Amino acid sequence: MIDKLDFLLALAREQHFGHAAEACGVTQQTLSAGVKQLENRFGVQLVLRGSRFQGFTPEGERVLAWARRIVADARAMHEEVTGLRRGLTGHLRIAAIPTALPMVARLTTPYRERHPDVRMTIASATSTDIFSLIENLEADAGITYLDNEPLGRVVTVPLYQERYRFVTAVGGPYDGRDSVTWAETGRVPLCLLTPNMQNRRIIDQQIRAAGAEPAATLESNSMIVLVSHVRTLRWASIMPEVLVDALGAIAGLRAIPITAPDVVHSIGLVAPRREPSTPMVTALVSVARHLAQTMSAEAPGLRA
Repeated sequence: MIDKLDFLLALAREQHFGHAAEACGVTQQTLSAGVKQLENRFGVQLVLRGSRFQGFTPEGERVLAWARRIVADARAMHEEVTGLRRGLTGHLRIAAIPTALPMVARLTTPYRERHPDVRMTIASATSTDIFSLIENLEADAGITYLDNEPLGRVVTVPLYQERYRFVTAVGGPYDGRDSVTWAETGRVPLCLLTPNMQNRRIIDQQIRAAGAEPAATLESNSMIVLVSHVRTLRWASIMPEVLVDALGAIAGLRAIPITAPDVVHSIGLVAPRREPSTPMVTALVSVARHLAQTMSAEAPGLRA
């Protein structure tokens, strides 16, 4: 039953029979037969079929919701039983918004010190995608905004407050200033993250609230791309303070505080609210809470 429910979850993720079968390591015929067996067992059609996958029936959506819970519980049980015998092992998957990636090592490093047999994968994702990945059991936890958009049913651990800096080249706009206003940032050509990023939505909202219109003439989902373009003297950018600090001093660039107002947003860990939780996620939440205490005692830009 668990294997067949896994087939259903893979089909929901991949939206394609062949790709779902490949993800599960079985043939497409085996996956289709497994789904058909589920349908026979429940006595209802779960999947809309044609020449290709067309979605789930209403009954299929309900079975899918139960499948996520049952498969998650089965994985948690397996982790816990295995951990009792061998210590914590397995694969921990964390999805993080791009602006938070520089601080992820502060979470994963102490985690590895406590649990050296756990393998970790860190993926960059939008805030919206993070919750989808967690719901579909493709990520075990995420690092994202906690106070700007709905979170859903998750455990949260605030880590730090995101503040913003106007990043310009030496000789570029406002180079000699100690601070700039949000209205002023809307008067120069900017290179910013793409609109599907919550960081970009926050910046656009703030500039508009100051009575200006964001002048984004270049967009990218890579912070490295943004930095490289700022250095050309043809663009400026707005970046979180934690990212600027992680990059360190870069020759030819200045990071100027943005005031009027001093905007902050909470960044933290999110994990599924399940009882019992998987041992790996429980351990991650514990490390995150300890890190939050450490970061709250540091520089103002990192206070939780």
